[in-house]
Parts: sequence; structure tokens; C-alpha cells
Amino acid sequence: MRQSQLFTKTRKEAPKDEVSKNAQLLVRAGYIHKEMAGVYDLLPLGLRVIDKIRNIIREEMNGLGAQEVSLSALQDPALWEATDRWDDEKIDVWFKTTLKNGTELGLGCTHEEPMANMLKNHISSYRDLPRYTYQFQTKFRNELRAKSGIMRGREFLMKDMYSFNRTEEELEKFYTDAGVAYENVFRRVGLGDITYLTFASGGMFSKFSHEFQTVSEAGEDIIYIDTEKRIAVNKEVYKDDILFDLGLEKGKLVEAKAIEVGNIFKYGTRYSVPLGLTFKDEEGNEKPVIMGAYGIGLGRVMGTVVEMLADEKGIVWPESIAPFAVHLVELSQGDATIRENADALYEDLKSAGIETLYDDRDLRAGEKFADADLLGIPYRIIVGKSTTNEMIEVVRRKDSEKRTVSKESLLSGSYGF
Repeated sequence: MRQSQLFTKTRKEAPKDEVSKNAQLLVRAGYIHKEMAGVYDLLPLGLRVIDKIRNIIREEMNGLGAQEVSLSALQDPALWEATDRWDDEKIDVWFKTTLKNGTELGLGCTHEEPMANMLKNHISSYRDLPRYTYQFQTKFRNELRAKSGIMRGREFLMKDMYSFNRTEEELEKFYTDAGVAYENVFRRVGLGDITYLTFASGGMFSKFSHEFQTVSEAGEDIIYIDTEKRIAVNKEVYKDDILFDLGLEKGKLVEAKAIEVGNIFKYGTRYSVPLGLTFKDEEGNEKPVIMGAYGIGLGRVMGTVVEMLADEKGIVWPESIAPFAVHLVELSQGDATIRENADALYEDLKSAGIETLYDDRDLRAGEKFADADLLGIPYRIIVGKSTTNEMIEVVRRKDSEKRTVSKESLLSGSYGF
């Protein structure tokens, strides 16, 4: 992509109505556009990052044997009334609407009910189980406060997966495997070292649910971490008996603020019984399906990466989710030969299959470098007066380290670091 043609603009100043670092930087860098409080559009750069995150999650979910689907955001009140969750007193973030014929509908905030109801058409025997389905879908939540940028929105993209099992033991195995897959996701997006499996309240469903919490001053949760065991407990279950059950010593726990980037739940028969989702076992007995649910907010992951990895100059993307692998910056200042060299290198990089953003704009070097720092692409390739056809300067964004590498190495994807 030539930057002169890219549908985006950078800003020198942060929007006055944004208080969170993630939104300030993503708006300034032209990754997102704010429609209103808690509602953001993805611009081309932002969509490329979200697609990278989506593909990482998809690979891990597929590795569990899950299959991708896509359900409607419109919700049938009858399903939610059956599980006693249509009432605003029970689920206080509903967006509801009324059709012209007077029928009331909901806009999906989560999909346990419709997913379980759909499975009734596909499950009748123990031979039909287990089943694991997931989707990437826009959710709607009527949040009272939307002040954390893209980490807490009223409309947001979520991966929600649902497991359907024959027994609690079968669920337990998948649940454990899903936890490992989640750890893989957060490691691959660059948050692994600072994200902890966190024990939280299971409510009426089970003793515990599990969150994945990333330590951050921008977080809304308080957790207590055992750094050696790499597990934590949420403040809501920070009690002596719980710590004893988990084998944790209060004196070894470190208090921290954290951002919840994912969660997993064991529901048992909470939804299958009221919705009539059953199967016949090997003896012909009718039994309820055992369920679990597993969520990750893609925008929340994106915002958390910005919060945690950005520096005073701008965003710093991990290579795995950066919108482009390299940022080619030409410093011709009217020199036709330099411009021709940069154009030729851009074509070579494209031919080599290296995702490249080419800053071909007619701007001063300082302006180009400031924008490059703000955009946060992992490697910057500079073509200027000192560049030869064979030796090229590369700057690594995260620490400003410089290397001079051969064109051959560059085109093979080796940047000298």
C-alpha cells in the first residue's frame, strides 16, 4: 500500500473527548474513527490488525476441533424468557427494539440461548456429541459508562465459542484444552508474559469461572497474582478459604490492576434444560447436554496491546498483528534517483510477498519519521542518500535499534535482528 493512497490521516493532537491511551493513539494514528461514546469504526489499518487477531484466534479454535458459524444479532425474546434472562433486571445491558408489527426483539449481547436452540436441530443421540461451535460477531451492550476506548464499547466484535458435551468429565477435558488455547492466543498477540489465568466467581453455574487478565494500570479489575505459579484470583473471590482450596499463600500474592481480555465458563445444564437441548445416551435415556462458553473481545485485545506496548512516540505493534510487516520510507526530497530506488524496492518487496506500507508522500523526513513512530509498524526501511542498491538501513520500532542489511536478506524477510 502506498501511503499517499491510504484511506487514513494522522493527527498531532489526541482527541479532547478521549481519556484512554488506546483510543487516543488509535484515533491519532488513523486506525479507528469515533462515531459516538463507546462506538468506533475500523479504518483500513485498524481492520488489518483486527483481521490478524481474528486469524490467530481462528487457528487456535480450529485446533480444538471447533467449527466456525455466524448467527444473527437479532434475538427472539422467547428463548431468553425460557432461561429467565430477558428481564432487564437480570441482564441490565440489553438493547431492545420493536418491529413495525409491535414484536419486540433484542440485539445480541451474547449467544448462549440461540446457539443452544440451534443445536436442538443437530443433536439427538450421544453419537452427535461432542460439538464445539464459535463465531466472530458484533455484540451490543448498553453500557452505562463507555470510557475505556475500544476496550469497553456499546458495539464490539467478539469471538464467542460454545461447547456441547455428554458428561461433566468430557466438558472438563475440553475446558482445560480451551484454557491452553487461550494462553496461546494471548502469547501470540504479544500479551503472554503479562496475562494470567485468573479464578473468578462461577456464580450459580460452578465454583469458579476463569478470566484471562492482563496486568495494566488502565484495568478496571483488581487481581492477586502468584507470579511463580502464574495464576491469580479476582478480588471477588479473594477469601481465605478460596486461597486454601487453590493452594495459594496470601503473603505471596501481588495485588494489581488488570484488564479482562478473555473468559471461560462451565454452564452445565443451565441453558440446555430450559431450552430442551437433550440427547439419548447409549441406554436410550434422555439426558441434558452439558455446556460451556468461551469469549474473547477482539477490540479489547487490540486496545490492550496498545495500552501495554505503546511508548511516548506512539503505537508499537508485535509482528504477529501489525498491519504491515515493514514501513518503507523514502527520503528523496526531490532527488529522482532516490525516488526511483525506493519505487523499485517497493515493487521487489511486494513481489517477495512482504506486507509493505510505502511512505511515498512529499513530506519532510521529520514528518515521515514522526508518523512512522505513531503508526508502530515493526520495521522501518529507509531509502535515502546513503542507501545503495545492495545495502539498506532498517530500524526496529520497539527499541530504535538500527541495522544495515543486504537487499537479498531484506527480501527473504530477514531484517538483521
